[in-house]
Amino acid sequence: MSFVPQVKIPATYMRGGTSKGVFFNLEDLPKSAQVPGEARDNLLLRVIGSPDPYGKQTDGMGGATSSTSKTVILSKSTQPDHDVDYLFGQVAIDRPFVDWSGNCGNLTAAVGSFAISNGLVDSSRVPENGIAVVRIWQANIKKTIIANVPMTNGEVQETGDFELDGVTFPAAEVQVEFIDPSSADSAMFPTGNVIDELEVPGVGTFKATMIAAGIPTIFLNAKDIGYKGTELQGDINSDEKALKMFETIRAHGAMKMGLITDISEASGRQHTPKVAIVANPMDYVSSSGKPISVSEIDLNVRALSMGLLHHAMMGTAAVAIATAAAIPGTLVNLAAGGGDRNAVRFGHPSGTLKVGAKASCIDDVWSVDKAIMSRSARVLMEGSVRIPGGSF
Repeated sequence: MSFVPQVKIPATYMRGGTSKGVFFNLEDLPKSAQVPGEARDNLLLRVIGSPDPYGKQTDGMGGATSSTSKTVILSKSTQPDHDVDYLFGQVAIDRPFVDWSGNCGNLTAAVGSFAISNGLVDSSRVPENGIAVVRIWQANIKKTIIANVPMTNGEVQETGDFELDGVTFPAAEVQVEFIDPSSADSAMFPTGNVIDELEVPGVGTFKATMIAAGIPTIFLNAKDIGYKGTELQGDINSDEKALKMFETIRAHGAMKMGLITDISEASGRQHTPKVAIVANPMDYVSSSGKPISVSEIDLNVRALSMGLLHHAMMGTAAVAIATAAAIPGTLVNLAAGGGDRNAVRFGHPSGTLKVGAKASCIDDVWSVDKAIMSRSARVLMEGSVRIPGGSF
């Protein structure tokens, strides 16, 4: 009996923010996977090690969490005044599904570094020393992102003293700017309201801010669904009843936001929208054991990703938080104390994060010029991944 040999594909394993993923140059993929479709999805599933009924992704590069089951495909940009096209695939762990419906804000911090190191940015735009301004076209959501990548002696600088809660070691700071982060194909507030009454059959009716900025997100008051807003992963992820409740809320929120037309479609759109709970600032102890004082933060936020409470905060959800905080009257803004704000520091399970956004209202329509946050990125391994030749 003969078996198909493994295929060797150039790849880089990178950390960006509080996420990790496998990065590919589009031209390095097998021809059949250079275009969207079944071959590409099957290739990425096999690289990550999904679907895995054991939930461990042992036979792949995935880390069995939503933060580490990620893939990125980059290429020289086809868009005017951009350097690189960035396509993100969120790989499901337990089923054969790659979600292309949204962006990963955390891995965005690594896109500029990869693009420079792999010759995707014209050398004339990369200084020997200083900051390289990489113009990224986010192909999933059709938005511009600017990554400010530090350079030293002609190479990307990855080491530094910037600390990011949720990441163990310090690294170089990468400032990321999300330009006009509201949804490209719908209003920032799809319902037209900064606060809605969200009716969820079998669960209840709750006040909700539903916003499409960074990533479509449904914000709820933590106390309205029985939480304090200071919870850690174990407080929610070990509670199957709670997880089902959050998924039901997410599905009905998706319907109200116009992201799906039938509740059954929600299971095929795990990456978006996100659900997050907000609360006024309170003392708590982070997952690392670090005390977080009420004086350090403006509010607390906890967000779910791919059905589980995130260990820190998704970068795209942080953009949604920054945007909503800048708009008076949203649940996020009210939890932070209300009024006009261009920046907030919020508490999450791993610590704190400061984000900023500039909002304006013209003819009763809100818009945001950009949202800004700092992240870090680092190459963990580079070379090739191998997968069985008959798997895509």
